[in-house]
Amino acid sequence: MKIAFVFPGQGSQYVGMGKDFYYNFQDVRDIYKEASDSLGYDIAELSFNGPESELNKTFRTQPALLTACFSAFKVISSKNVKPFCIAGHSLGEYTAVTASGVILFKDAVKLTEKRGQFMQEAVPEGKGLMAAVLGLDREAIIKVCSSVTSGYVAPANFNCPGQIVIAGEKPAVEEAMKLAEASGAKKAISLAVSAPSHCKLMEAASKRLSDMLDTISLQSPQIPIVNNADAKFLSKPEEIKDSLVRQLNQPLLWEESVKLMIQNGVDTFIEVGPKKVLAGLLKRIDSNVKILNVEDTKTLDETLKALG
Repeated sequence: MKIAFVFPGQGSQYVGMGKDFYYNFQDVRDIYKEASDSLGYDIAELSFNGPESELNKTFRTQPALLTACFSAFKVISSKNVKPFCIAGHSLGEYTAVTASGVILFKDAVKLTEKRGQFMQEAVPEGKGLMAAVLGLDREAIIKVCSSVTSGYVAPANFNCPGQIVIAGEKPAVEEAMKLAEASGAKKAISLAVSAPSHCKLMEAASKRLSDMLDTISLQSPQIPIVNNADAKFLSKPEEIKDSLVRQLNQPLLWEESVKLMIQNGVDTFIEVGPKKVLAGLLKRIDSNVKILNVEDTKTLDETLKALG
């Protein structure tokens, strides 16, 4: 059995995430205290009790989700489950980099908070949009985006066969959604995110993120990382830093990343963190792999049982 840990991104958060592990593991309580000390507010209170409107603000969501996922990683790791490699979807890549020991956790929570702020400031709320297009292939999506006349829109996430996310200026994305459906898409659904990531509208945010990463010490990964921007294994701190910067303003290659892991022998994926968003994508990419998840004591027990 060759295992990959995969970490979810924004959209997987919910009020109450992480609470079960918090009350069952002292290590998790320590992680939440470290996060709260680093951020200057009680992240356990926000994560477990909301309000949802506050948790869903991108500069709150990002460190809160990182903390929940990193806690779940620590718990599954304490049960002697060792991954061959790790990857994260969008924001989840920051959890992967932290789990691999590249960035200290206290630096990572601060970094993701700032990343959220930089993203929001690059494109004011209501000016940008992201939408998932179901049922069209890449070539069709690229053609749709290039046909739009009302502004900038581009492919942002190549998630799995038949699911591609587009991002850009709100009128342009809305026009692309209509064009996509006219071109045979099953559906085009706007996403509840407040900033259009993985496209060139994030170039200013990427520059600010790069400047902040220059102030943080990065180490070589202890677990091989597959990145979003290139779908490659990364091993050097410099290339990981560069990848985190480019990830924000370039398309996210999730489908290729998963295929690369499978080509390298991975047959079991464990989604580490809230919900099962990635599990759905993994099934669409390759229905033969084993897919498990760990977000609370119930799913932990089920996963350990499935691993034998």
